[in-house]
Amino acid sequence: MGFVFSKAMNDSLQGQQEFMRQQLERQLVLQNLMRERQTAMQIAWTREFLKYFGTFFGLSAVLLTTGAIKKKNPAVLLPILPLGFVFSYQYDMGYGTLLQRIKGEAENILDTQSTLLELPKGPLTYEDLEKIRISQSKFFIEK
Repeated sequence: MGFVFSKAMNDSLQGQQEFMRQQLERQLVLQNLMRERQTAMQIAWTREFLKYFGTFFGLSAVLLTTGAIKKKNPAVLLPILPLGFVFSYQYDMGYGTLLQRIKGEAENILDTQSTLLELPKGPLTYEDLEKIRISQSKFFIEK
């Protein structure tokens, strides 16, 4: 009798473990899909911004060059320098290899400099959260 009960419990436990594994896999797939969509949105936003900023940069370069020639003052061209850096950054982000370089550097940090990722005072624990929750609930009750 105990053997039958034990076998049924074991089967039930295995079923629950399989269900939990499937749920975890689904959550991981969902999180990855959301991350991919957010990254795609960021790249698309950068490309769209680049169209407008590129137009602004091109017009500014032409107007500043014209102004520098007419006034015979090359200092008028100085704003082109920071605008050029911003344009280059946005182009690299939208169409270049910036994201691959960022990913590579992030992997390097995770592999070789993981101490930089530690939270101040260590990771949060259940006890820490309970202390904060209790202190806040006392705060709100007293008022």
